[in-house]
Amino acid sequence: MTALAESFRNGIGVSLAFFYPETCQLCRTEPATAGDGFVGARCCSQVRFIEPPFCERCGLPYPGDFTTPFECANCREMELHFSSARSAVVAHNVVREVVHRYKYQRALWFEPFLADLFLRQALPALGRPDWDFIVPVPLYPVKQREREFNQAERLATHLSAATRIPLHAKLLWRVRPTATQTLLTRQQRAANMRGAFVVHPGDRLNGERVILVDDVFTTGATTSACAEALRAAGAGDVCVWTVARGL
Repeated sequence: MTALAESFRNGIGVSLAFFYPETCQLCRTEPATAGDGFVGARCCSQVRFIEPPFCERCGLPYPGDFTTPFECANCREMELHFSSARSAVVAHNVVREVVHRYKYQRALWFEPFLADLFLRQALPALGRPDWDFIVPVPLYPVKQREREFNQAERLATHLSAATRIPLHAKLLWRVRPTATQTLLTRQQRAANMRGAFVVHPGDRLNGERVILVDDVFTTGATTSACAEALRAAGAGDVCVWTVARGL
């Protein structure tokens, strides 16, 4: 566990101990502490980590035994601006509920749980120091004021502390509000995100390699639009890491 994650767990544990019993905040039937993110062992056992085989481009997991790298049909049909995308776990059941409550109900006590899932998978893959920046997917300013935090930035902070890759939280700006992606098709999502992101006018990149961080990867429309802006500003390579992957 990183020092940042440990500090966060200790601090949140003291404050929440006054309000919450040490019980899983999902099933309410088993013990769980602030250090666990208030997620008990049985609920944790439902988490599905993403392991090979998966699409080399978007990280979509596949059943079976593939002996050679492959790219899925969706990626072959889409113009994606990142070189690869990887996610720690599948976004279903426990993970889907935790992410939803963390983002939309400000259930910050779940953050240690999400950060642990994220780092458990990302750290082995990012162990070599050949990335220059970690950049979170930004929220539109009005949305961030309403939510009071950016979940991607908080997760990126954990990854930066663990890898010692610098966090550049203000490099990428969201300059246009966008409709919710939930009910849109793949093509509509891409159109919805077109032109939504720009690199800060005072920043230029010169071939730097960037890790783009978000909470959930679904079709890749959001992260691809971010990667397009970063590449246009001079980034040499952009890879994506998220906690969860929608199927």
